[in-house]
Amino acid sequence: MAPVPAASGWTFAVTPYVWMSSMSGEVKYGSLQANFDSSFSEIIDHLDFAVMGTVEARYDRFSVFSDLIYMKLSADAKVDRLGLEADFGAEILQWTPAIAYSILKTERGNFDVMAGARLWSLETSLDVNDTYVQYGLDRDRSATWVDGIVGVKGQYSLTDSVYLSGWAMAGGGSSDFNWDLLGAVGYKFNDRFSAMAGYRAQSIDYEKGSFVFNQVLQGPIVGGTIKF
Repeated sequence: MAPVPAASGWTFAVTPYVWMSSMSGEVKYGSLQANFDSSFSEIIDHLDFAVMGTVEARYDRFSVFSDLIYMKLSADAKVDRLGLEADFGAEILQWTPAIAYSILKTERGNFDVMAGARLWSLETSLDVNDTYVQYGLDRDRSATWVDGIVGVKGQYSLTDSVYLSGWAMAGGGSSDFNWDLLGAVGYKFNDRFSAMAGYRAQSIDYEKGSFVFNQVLQGPIVGGTIKF
């Protein structure tokens, strides 16, 4: 699994991926609260658009890591107490830069500890479907904040071609708490190209003033890595 070394001693890995995520949770606009839940079987319908990828630069045991996500999601929602059906939408921009250090490093893989930050930019909308009571109930809100995060990540080669990889992150600050878990199996075609498939789950609990946003995203993830 050793990447092709650059002349300077640095190695680089770029991994575009697709996260076919469902979502569940609640959003609150003052006194108006709605719950939303999309089942795993409805993943494709609820993932409207996404751009995702990671970049990692590594020098010996030290590395710099970046994960970028933009997702436009939609789901069916129900307005609390009123029982009204609604359409909930969310545009999520999430950027996670971090630095890492390999506390374990062998020919078969590495186990890293990392620390960094997670930037969130969020736009939400709630559109009530019942035209007779729709007026005055539709809502939209945007918010931007930064959380600190810590975590671990690693990769381990089962054979010359097959490997396991993943991470676990958690943090908070502007939000009450957030966590992010990823587990995947990869296949190396050669020293430069590999592919992976796995599952990722992520949660955020955010509250500011009258706006509350609690969400869990989860679903399968597939991607490819280019090393140089």
